[in-house]
Amino acid sequence: MKNKGLTKFFIVLAIIMGILTVALLYIQIQQNNNNNSYISLNADIMNLVQLEDIKEGAPIAIVDTTLGEFRFVLYSEHSPNAVKNFTELAEGGYYDGTYVFNSDSGAYSAAGSKLKNGEMPEGYDVNRELVERELHQDLWPFKGAICMLNTTIDRTFKEKIFGGGTYYNGSRFAIINTIEFTDELKKELMEASDNEALGKAFTEKGGIPNFSQQLTVIGQTYEGLDVVEALASLETDDSGIYKIPKEDIMINSVKIDVYKSEK
Repeated sequence: MKNKGLTKFFIVLAIIMGILTVALLYIQIQQNNNNNSYISLNADIMNLVQLEDIKEGAPIAIVDTTLGEFRFVLYSEHSPNAVKNFTELAEGGYYDGTYVFNSDSGAYSAAGSKLKNGEMPEGYDVNRELVERELHQDLWPFKGAICMLNTTIDRTFKEKIFGGGTYYNGSRFAIINTIEFTDELKKELMEASDNEALGKAFTEKGGIPNFSQQLTVIGQTYEGLDVVEALASLETDDSGIYKIPKEDIMINSVKIDVYKSEK
């Protein structure tokens, strides 16, 4: 019965899709339901780690942008391959001087591109863009979540017809802010899921429910949410794929460190 409740929850999320323009991710998440990275959800053992206190010494990323700094904890136990890829790129200076290339309706932004238009530059490392997607029932696109963008999908002929395949992500990432949660939407979310904590987390914390279990979540912002909000609400020009900020907004640097609580 719990899993049936979660199925209903995702049906409601599909309806919510009409609330937000999601051109950035539309192509990336089609035919997802049958892909071989899909996970079964069990509401009885779900543990929303993004709501927990950060442990001393946990790995973090410190992102310095032209609009300010934000910090997020990294979930290396839940998304080990994506976190490893992100960490190695950050430590190698890859993100220094990269663009925030999308800012969508106050809901989210996308960053980490060498080019302002969000495309990959010539001669890029293909292997860095082919990290198999990692989904986890304990990680969700709440406000402040950091999600790696899907890059491609590997499908057999049969999977092309009936759906399925293996999704991959790479170097570019989305910084989740939130859609607007009306009273009606909040009610629908709470009624749709047998996991009360999950519905409550979205309605109280914010986020983008319809991105749920579509992208690899690597982290959760714990400091600098004002920067997250600002990055999602820039003046943009619509390229047909991305909403590109009119003013160049840059990532100055990404530093990998460990969390230290204030004493």
